[in-house]
Amino acid sequence: MFSMRSIRPPAVAGLFYPDDAAVLRRDIQDRIGHPKAHLPTPCALLVPHAGYVYSADIAASAYRLLAGGAAFERILLLGPAHRVAFRGFALPSVVAFHTPLGDVLVNEGMRQIALGLSGAVLDDAPHAQEHSLEVQLPFIQTLLPQCSILPIVVGDARREDLVRLIATLWDEQTLVILSSDFSHYSPYADAQRHDAKTMQHILAAEPLLNGEDACGCHALNALLVVAKARGLVAQQLDLRNSGDTAGDRVRVVGYGAVAWFGAVQPSTLSVQQKAVSHHEALGAALLQLARLNVAATVGIELDVDMPDLPELHEAGSTFVTLEREGRLRGCVGSIASARRLLDDVAHNARAAATQDWRFAPLSRAEWAGLRIEVSLLSRPAPFEVTSEQDACDQLVPLRDGVILEYHHHRATFLPQVWESLPEPRDFLAQLKLKAGLSAHFWSPEIRLQRYQVERWQAAEEVEP
Repeated sequence: MFSMRSIRPPAVAGLFYPDDAAVLRRDIQDRIGHPKAHLPTPCALLVPHAGYVYSADIAASAYRLLAGGAAFERILLLGPAHRVAFRGFALPSVVAFHTPLGDVLVNEGMRQIALGLSGAVLDDAPHAQEHSLEVQLPFIQTLLPQCSILPIVVGDARREDLVRLIATLWDEQTLVILSSDFSHYSPYADAQRHDAKTMQHILAAEPLLNGEDACGCHALNALLVVAKARGLVAQQLDLRNSGDTAGDRVRVVGYGAVAWFGAVQPSTLSVQQKAVSHHEALGAALLQLARLNVAATVGIELDVDMPDLPELHEAGSTFVTLEREGRLRGCVGSIASARRLLDDVAHNARAAATQDWRFAPLSRAEWAGLRIEVSLLSRPAPFEVTSEQDACDQLVPLRDGVILEYHHHRATFLPQVWESLPEPRDFLAQLKLKAGLSAHFWSPEIRLQRYQVERWQAAEEVEP
């Protein structure tokens, strides 16, 4: 896309923000206003990324905190992928990003560190047309002209990988800027309620957000984990939507601005371990539960220690998937379970081994070489579509799990299914077939919901 050592040109100048340097500089300065000496300096910001007419005033409420002359040297800039579907997080190969205000240098040292982390890919394609990072650059150039950046487009990345990325690169000389909008295309009053709940999760450092709450949910959840581990305090600066700024109130997009304050510790292994350990412990516990229950169905008793984590006693929905020799051997789950998480995993593990109608019950001889995966589902959220093409346009490959309902017909595909059906139309066609409908069927009465998953898989083939 770009040649190594080249400069990324602007993709949305003149569309999302002014392409004339003088007009753009004046626009930024007018929104920021005059610096106020009493404002504290944040160590991280959450800002929106719509066109300036819609969300720049909300973003300015956060950037204004930097107007007093913050002494940062570099910026870790994170934003969600909107144009290219991929796994992990993408770093650019270029030396700089260009805007009408000039070039912003990419920090080579940060890039080399990040490339050594799990989940990192060097790929310019996700950056080429991505607006979520670009619209932040004029603010950075105006307020922190001394800073270099590491711009990262986040795809379908694992939380533990993003936690390690942020914990590794975030120190007292590094400002973290996370770009995300909130809810999308709901009526005004519904969006207000939804976005207020999302803001509550953020302020309470609860990493429970999904794609319906914020398009940057993957990086935002990871930031919340690290911020909590480091004892940082979040403060809401603004919360509005496009119906408050420049759009109608029929279908709005939510925008929030948040700043985090506190002393950022230098990046150390102990900080990273503290940030990721609880999430990894939950995944390990779910896998152990699944292994114990699958093994029991074939007469094998495993001697393992089970941690008693609080989350295991809360309601949760899971899928348990069994594979052998690279082929599906069983998959059973629940979409909206009222069972405790530990009970839901146990039930689905046993059912995947014995009650998946596509397979005979698992035998003891098949235990060796069996691979087990547990998927933890977010709460499903309905989304309105006007046609099948509209549904295809709204779906995000590799991220969205989908529930399709039509009268008594009902089926779901986990996000993992995108790996074999990467085109939205093919994905929906196969989902309709699974529900007992024709692949070409469509009706305005079809109801769609989507959800996201976190998944854990045994790293090695399980042994008896």
